[in-house]
Amino acid sequence: MKVTALIPDDLVNEVKQYAGGNSLTESLIVALQEWLSLKKIKSLNIEIKNKPLSFSNDFSADNIRKVNRKA
Repeated sequence: MKVTALIPDDLVNEVKQYAGGNSLTESLIVALQEWLSLKKIKSLNIEIKNKPLSFSNDFSADNIRKVNRKA
């Protein structure tokens, strides 16, 4: 997708510096992918905070080993 955007030069230069892309396009793609990954992690953290992971009542390491060895 082609995009025209007015972005301050100092911000563009910092993104290029930290992203390490060979071009502005590559650097912006890296920066956007990393930003999106961080947002997804934050979302998962909130989800786990609201509904923490828990083990089954009958959980045991021995049972899990048996299941894994069958596979």
